[in-house]
Amino acid sequence: MAKLVALYKTPANAEAFDAHYYSTHVPLAKQLPGLRRYEVSTGPVGTPQGASPYHLAAILSFDSLEALKQGLGSPQGQATAGDLANFAQAGVELLLFDTKEV
Repeated sequence: MAKLVALYKTPANAEAFDAHYYSTHVPLAKQLPGLRRYEVSTGPVGTPQGASPYHLAAILSFDSLEALKQGLGSPQGQATAGDLANFAQAGVELLLFDTKEV
């Protein structure tokens, strides 16, 4: 499996962020070709030391890194990426990687 992890930094207005994220961004992202699973954090995103600079973490799963990249490059992927400017003004870090069970 390949993963895309999106770490959204804490916004100035968490309520507005959440409203847009769940009503607009999630439906867009769920249309990504090849998407197998979409998970989001619930409650505070912390570290072992306590608070973190992140408001929300999202983990999207695909069959392979190639499938993930194809999904991001699709028209649906471009629309999803284009939507980030509408709600993620505080910033977002995107991590892409393949996984294996050990």
